[in-house]
Amino acid sequence: MTDIRSSVIIGRPAAEVFEFVADMANNPKWQKGQVSCVWTSPPPRAVGSTYDQEARFAGRTIRTSFEVTEFEPGRRIRIVSTSGPMPIDVTRTVAPVGDDRCEVAAHVQGEPPGVMRLFGGMVDKMVKRNVDADYTRLKARLEQ
Repeated sequence: MTDIRSSVIIGRPAAEVFEFVADMANNPKWQKGQVSCVWTSPPPRAVGSTYDQEARFAGRTIRTSFEVTEFEPGRRIRIVSTSGPMPIDVTRTVAPVGDDRCEVAAHVQGEPPGVMRLFGGMVDKMVKRNVDADYTRLKARLEQ
């Protein structure tokens, strides 16, 4: 089981940052490999909202559907895959650190498919490196 955490301090108000990271349609703007994320349920975002994601990884197209399982406006969103090659559970939280700064944290859990389970430690390191890089890109994008 992959279980990683990442966080970054962003020089923007928490409410603005949460709006951006809780709208999964923004994922391709800061997550490497993301091709598209499209909400499949009507607004507003809430527990039960759904979206489909398409990503490219190792030369393959990966399509995954997700459902929002926890939603605390301005603070926390949790999404869980409902289809796709790998069960994944992602929680994003945003907490103020002063007036114009906040900490964005991610908790990512998943079960690598098939033979990838045999390489658990290597998979965890790769996922951690990728998630850290994504959150560095998020910081750069939102602070520009």
